[in-house]
Formats: sequence, structure tokens, C-alpha cells
Amino acid sequence: MPTLYVTEPGARVEKEYHHLLVTLEDRVLMRVPLARVSEVVLVGPVGVTTPALLALLDTGVGLSLVSRAGQLRGRLVPPTPRNIPLRHRQYERAQDPAFCLEVARAIVRGKLRNERTLARRLCRSRKADPTPIEELARVLRQVDKAANMENLRGLEGTGARAYFRVLRGALREEWGFEKRTRRPPGDPINALLSLGYTLLTQNMMTALEVVGLDPYDGFFHADKYGRPALALDLVEEFRSVVVDSVVLTVVNKRVLSPDDFHPGPEGGVILSRSGLRDFLACYSARLETEVTHPAIGRRLTYRKCFEVQARVMREVIEGRREKYLPFLAK
Repeated sequence: MPTLYVTEPGARVEKEYHHLLVTLEDRVLMRVPLARVSEVVLVGPVGVTTPALLALLDTGVGLSLVSRAGQLRGRLVPPTPRNIPLRHRQYERAQDPAFCLEVARAIVRGKLRNERTLARRLCRSRKADPTPIEELARVLRQVDKAANMENLRGLEGTGARAYFRVLRGALREEWGFEKRTRRPPGDPINALLSLGYTLLTQNMMTALEVVGLDPYDGFFHADKYGRPALALDLVEEFRSVVVDSVVLTVVNKRVLSPDDFHPGPEGGVILSRSGLRDFLACYSARLETEVTHPAIGRRLTYRKCFEVQARVMREVIEGRREKYLPFLAK
């Protein structure tokens, strides 16, 4: 159990000897050895005791708070030795337009390649219209010619629209997914996508912190106060192969149904408690799925691939690697 998700409203995370306990009204819902946990994610109105917080900090385990609507509210991470020269180099690189554009091209190329890979699989299984795949291929050919960030973001947007046409057609019709909406997500599919992307961002922030990089200073996503730009950069190449794949699974295999959603307190829709547990179980299983990492030729879990990509980014920042190579799914 690398990540402990706690979703029961009113539950509390406590510490007992070398274990974490999840309790509700004096009942123990779960008991997990602390040594088996790499991260703790609290979803919704869930509490945690001070001894449990101190135990997490002492063992280097991060804690994230996520709203029921899929918004990352905050994170608690232990104080770690900062590689000051690395951070300085990262910040210098982020001020270099040529470097940022080169890295951003690689990020967008990886995202579009992986979207095209999944779209091809979906079209083959459904004998669907190949036009969106042709559009993705056309956009891909233009990525390396993008003269600036504005052009590159325009290409990314065009590719995303083509990809989501395929994704929409691959989902069961009763879900009524039309287009990507956020803040708040207006329908069940968007609610699942938003929640999944938030969890993926939190995983990527952890990977970047492990290798000593600042998750908030990136090269493709525009800097915005409180926005983990570098984590969002690395999330791009994994959106389709991790989150979108999970959404397709829980929808098309009827793990969830539209009845598992209800109106959220701030508008939009959110998952029911049972639906949330089922989605998190599928998401966790996806992170532990092993795939062959193209750069090193070994089978790794997706979770480990996140860390590998963070290390690749660090090597590029330090100048020990010439170009950033995104993760490409087969």
C-alpha cells in the first residue's frame, strides 16, 4: 500500500506504535504498518492527530489534502536537505526562453504521442472514424517547428480537442460526456478526470521533491502563484496512459455508474463515498501496473516511472543530459 487514501467523512488518522490507524467514532476501520506507506491522501472532511503527523514527518511520508471535487488543497512534507545549487540552476533555466521552449516541445510531443497511442487503440476496438488520429499526427509534425510558447500551446489545444473526440466516442453513451469542463466539473466524466489529474499531480510533486527539484518552477506551464508548474509539466505525458485509462476502465467495465454521482456543495458533481473508494482502488492499481520504460528498457511501475522522469528532468537542468526525453507508451 504505497499510498493510503482516507475517504470516510469524519474519520481520523491516528498513530499506534509503528502503525497508522484510521478510526471513526472509536471504531478502527484500518490498521496499516507505517513502514508500508509512502504517502497519505485525505479526501474530504478527514482529520489527523498530531502524533500521526509527527510520525509521518519523522519517516519522510508526505500528506496531501484533496477536496471531494478533486482539488488539491495542500500538502505537508518533511523538511529535506535542499540541493541549493540544483535549485539555483533550475530557476536560472526557467528564465531562459530557448531552454523552456525546447523542454516544452518535448513535453507536448510526449503528451500528443501518448494520446495518439491510446486513441489508436480505442479506434481499432470500435472501428471508429480515423480523422481525429490524422489530426493528432498532423499536429505532432508541427510541434518541433513551434516558434514560441503561444504557438506550442495552440498546437497542444488542437491536439487535445482531436483526442477528446476519440475519448468521448469510446465512453458508454449514458454518461453524456461532451467536452472537458473544470472548476467545478459539470458532469461525472469531468469529475473523474479532475480527481484523477489532481492525484497524478500530487504523485508527480512527490517524485520531483524526491530528486531535489522545486515542483513549482516549471518550463511549459505559465508560473502562477500556488501552481505546481513543473509537476504539471511532467503530468502531461502521463494523463492519457494513467488517468484517462482508469476513467475508461471504471466507466466501460461498469465499476461505476452515473448513479454514483451527486451535486457538489460548490456546484458541479462529485462521487459518492462508495464510488470514490472504487475509483481510488482502480487508480492505485494503475500506479502499480508495470510497463517497460523506453529509456532504460526495464519494467517499472508507473509510480517508479514518475521518479525516473523527474531524474531525467534533473539531468537536463544540470546539463548532464542534452535533451528531455518524455515517457512514451507503447
